[in-house]
Amino acid sequence: MSRRSREAATTPARGPLPADLPITVDVWPRDEISGCWADMARTFVTGEIGAEVAAIAAVVREALEAARAGARPGTTGRALYDLAAEIVEDAGYPTQRARTPGQTLTHGFWFSLGHGVGLEVHEPPGLGLAAGEPLVAGDVIAIEPGIEDLEGIGGVRFEDLLLITEDGCETLTQYPYDL
Repeated sequence: MSRRSREAATTPARGPLPADLPITVDVWPRDEISGCWADMARTFVTGEIGAEVAAIAAVVREALEAARAGARPGTTGRALYDLAAEIVEDAGYPTQRARTPGQTLTHGFWFSLGHGVGLEVHEPPGLGLAAGEPLVAGDVIAIEPGIEDLEGIGGVRFEDLLLITEDGCETLTQYPYDL
């Protein structure tokens, strides 16, 4: 399996689905009446789930849950990114936070943790290295940690939509994490 480029990440793939390798499906429907967007991603495996893919999925799920647990008013997108990145780094995968200065990261957790969702599918607040604005009640954010573009494997990404509430967050996505 060839490594896909960042540009190809948003291009629909063609051809047969590879057996025994992870396939990430990212959907972002828009409600016709309100004009508001949603955003969700899950990773699936057609065939046997290998031990390495299962281990990656466990790390990604742990990073998602850490970010979810930290999501509340006053927390910055950077702080949520740091929670997820620490888990990924502790598991031995590269992140934007831990890359060598000047290095272009092309695998691992090479992207931000997520973004706001509303009248645009990608809008403030950001959830990455430069995201210093605190979250406020009423923000809707997509958190999407992943470990991707690993040679010969691909990767795993889970994305949930959260509503920031007065005392934490509510998960709006209702879909299992089974591979």
